[in-house]
Amino acid sequence: MIEVEGLTKRFGSTLAVDDLSFTVKPGAVTGFLGPNGAGKSTTMRAILGLVWPTAGRTAVLGSPYRELDRPARRVGVLLETFDAHPGRSGRNHLRVLASAVGIPRSRVEEVLALVDLTEAGRRRVKGYSLGMRQRLGLAAALLGDPEVLVLDEPANGLDPQGIRWLRGFLRSLASEGRTILISSHVLAEVAQTVDEVVIIHHGKLIRHAAMAEVEAMAAGATRVRSPEADRLAALLIRESVDVRAAGDGRLTVAGTPERVGEIAAANGVVLHELTVERATLEEVFLELTGDDPGERGA
Repeated sequence: MIEVEGLTKRFGSTLAVDDLSFTVKPGAVTGFLGPNGAGKSTTMRAILGLVWPTAGRTAVLGSPYRELDRPARRVGVLLETFDAHPGRSGRNHLRVLASAVGIPRSRVEEVLALVDLTEAGRRRVKGYSLGMRQRLGLAAALLGDPEVLVLDEPANGLDPQGIRWLRGFLRSLASEGRTILISSHVLAEVAQTVDEVVIIHHGKLIRHAAMAEVEAMAAGATRVRSPEADRLAALLIRESVDVRAAGDGRLTVAGTPERVGEIAAANGVVLHELTVERATLEEVFLELTGDDPGERGA
């Protein structure tokens, strides 16, 4: 439903996107991830026909976005640059947008209810919090009841309750068969929302995988401590298990705690500790992108 094929985009001497290819399928939420400056926004703008590729192509629903018939009814968009006139109410802002693309005014009330802004819709936008502005932007994206949603950092400004609401809302939309692409620079933020992730860095594809596969990468080694560490190490090596001594009777083992425990029990080895070392999703993300936390914001 969304195709990116060999996409390259240069801005002068800056290579923002470098031969990027991926496909976003319907009926799922796909996370588009990468550090700030990785090329996410440029790619999304290319998908939406706002940026002309230097090379390659993009397509939505089988065609370039600019060739779609009535695109506002088929593709819902929320970009970071979304804004509304501060003097207008949220409801009137949506009415203006609906009128511009031939959508009935009754749809405005429907989308306000969907994003829980029915009461706040009477208030002027200048009094909205950042989270409320995000909800209003999402309401605007939903006006045409679109088949495809392209959302740039939709959780930005939402409090924990709002993020939980957004998670359930996007999952509900995906269950209806819609195609949903959401960008973020925080893997842990979208981990419970997305089915697949497309991770890019310096404009290049790093990984396109199911979220379950990325979560499996967080499962680390087994840490074991025993007064008989040397004998246990020899027994594990004999069973073709990789072992590394960590000092003070501790071993780091490339095997499951169940297997380590079984080998120890079968040979009468006393264990004082048997735990699994797990990386956080943030650590997995940093490892995949090679991002240095000390360089963020540069």
